[in-house]
Amino acid sequence: MGKTLLQRRIGLVYGGGCVGLMGAIADAVLEGGGEVIGSIPHAMVAREVAHHGITELRIVHSMHERKAMMAELSDAFIALPGGYGTFEEFCEIVTWAQLGLHRKPCGVLNVEGYYDSLLALFDRGVTEGFIHPANRRLVLQETDPERLLNLLASYTPPQVEKWIDRDES
Repeated sequence: MGKTLLQRRIGLVYGGGCVGLMGAIADAVLEGGGEVIGSIPHAMVAREVAHHGITELRIVHSMHERKAMMAELSDAFIALPGGYGTFEEFCEIVTWAQLGLHRKPCGVLNVEGYYDSLLALFDRGVTEGFIHPANRRLVLQETDPERLLNLLASYTPPQVEKWIDRDES
């Protein structure tokens, strides 16, 4: 993903850590001369997980402030394989899209089927009537970074007037 971002001259906005998959992607973007902006809460800086070698490190007070800053700075959102934090952040940003708080594309890089179960859960949400079918299209998915970036670049948000009526609940 880092190399693909570099090839397209796309900067990276992320959580500001130096560890894990995102730390590795940040390093790849930096090594290729790309721009990397991180947003990290004080508490995580104190635990020595902040990446001090990135283009810009913005230290914030809370996880809520971190997510709001990343949302403001980003043109699109991609979930890579991760844990609870990744799931929570991605679902929140998709919810914000559903509520009309932004119209930016949200994508899942489904490496080796990592997100198959989550995507099936989203599909079941549609089948069971908890997710409007148009809102299911808020989540783009692809197994290849290049193809995912193509989807994000050509994204048009679905138009949903009202996502549920009282008698449907």
